[in-house]
Amino acid sequence: MSQKPSSAAGCSRMFLLPVLAGMLLLSSGCLVGPKYQRPSAPGSPAYKEPLPDGWKEARPNDGVIRGNWWEIYHDPELDALEEQVSISNQNVLAAEAQFRAARDAVRIARSALFPTVGASPSVNNSRTSNTLTNNQFRAFSPGVRTEYTLPIDFSYQADVWGSIRRSVRASAETAQATAAQLENARLFFQAELAQDYFQLHGTDAEQDLLERTVKSYQEYLDLTKDRFNSGVASGADVAQAETQLDTARAQLIDLGVARAQLEHAIAILTGKPPSALSIDRRVTKSQPPPIPVGVPSTLLERRPDIAAAEREMASANEQIGIAQAAYYPELALGASAGLESSSFLQWFTWPSRLWSVGPQLAETLFDAGKRRARTAQAQAAYDATVANYRQTILTGFQQVEDNLAALRILDNEARAEDEAVQAAERSSAISTAQYKARTASYLQVITAQTAALQSERSAVDILTRRMAASVLLIEAVGGGWDASKLPAAKDLMAHGN
Repeated sequence: MSQKPSSAAGCSRMFLLPVLAGMLLLSSGCLVGPKYQRPSAPGSPAYKEPLPDGWKEARPNDGVIRGNWWEIYHDPELDALEEQVSISNQNVLAAEAQFRAARDAVRIARSALFPTVGASPSVNNSRTSNTLTNNQFRAFSPGVRTEYTLPIDFSYQADVWGSIRRSVRASAETAQATAAQLENARLFFQAELAQDYFQLHGTDAEQDLLERTVKSYQEYLDLTKDRFNSGVASGADVAQAETQLDTARAQLIDLGVARAQLEHAIAILTGKPPSALSIDRRVTKSQPPPIPVGVPSTLLERRPDIAAAEREMASANEQIGIAQAAYYPELALGASAGLESSSFLQWFTWPSRLWSVGPQLAETLFDAGKRRARTAQAQAAYDATVANYRQTILTGFQQVEDNLAALRILDNEARAEDEAVQAAERSSAISTAQYKARTASYLQVITAQTAALQSERSAVDILTRRMAASVLLIEAVGGGWDASKLPAAKDLMAHGN
């Protein structure tokens, strides 16, 4: 009599083993949903804008800036400031924390591929009611009762249709997109700092010009006063000279506002309060260096914002498969085992064992179109990422073309402005000589000097704009980054294991 239950239990265990093995095999079965393929993207064989004079057309393999892109300007002060962006800029640090959070989300999603095991030991004291001791409830005995329980629960969701694996992939692709967004943020703020830096020194050049102009105007005022005292010049000439001098002084003072704001902006970009950073005044006349632009086909791999948009598109494709997997039944395995006894001394003995095991199949029979709507929603979200990806590429091409055009046109404008400066200086010298010879009025001198000052300020402004456009062009071509620097999906999944 005692052999039958034992034989039956053995048969049950022998039957459960292949069932469990079959379910584990099914967990790596079908993968429902569309296979991701990068959609076509807009492109062109060459840029519309020709390269500025002196630049060479770069081949695909050498159209990449190597190392820290700002080093092509050969400015040690700029190098030191740029190095602090990745370390101390709070926006970059926030983007880096978002990447770490996205990386951890991959591990969270991956954990669903494995069983969950939990334990909940307990000691429970209870007392049965004395009123249950009549004939109807003879099975109950009154008094206090203690139960010692040590259950271990096992649960496993079989990934038959690939929804969990797609969730892991989607999380990994989202993490890759976040990594690209981090690089895009770093490049953006580095470029912002370089632009502010060149604008600040452009302001220094304007201040230097106006200081020399104020000094010159002061000399002309003194000359005019001497001529007035000698009866050669009129009071109107003196008034005009004073007006010209005071106007130049006011313009010089006004530049202090722009310079202070630019210095404050650079401090914030390096993660410092404005009071902690001071940049010495310096007049630089450096020309924009040649920038290896490369060919348009490489732009898709070199811009981090395009890489981020592409990874978001891949993640959205996985969501379609996850939504479609909801049409199929879910297979889960649950098991529980442990020890239970009313005596502490017998709690950890073999007769106190208990266990249960069994699979569960769940299928939604009616949901009023909920799954269909979710699938359509996922498809629409994917279509939106495709449009965003293509628009990001178009924007990238536009930015490259815009700054190539800006550099080419500003280079031509700079040459024309240099000629205008020389002509204005000659005109000012001639007017001054004529005024001293009493053959011209002081109004002619003022007119020539004003034209000369405007031409020189325009030349300084053009050079500053050229330097800023070169920074924007470097940013537009990706700043030396490429998609091969993205973390691999397998590395994201293995991180922290």
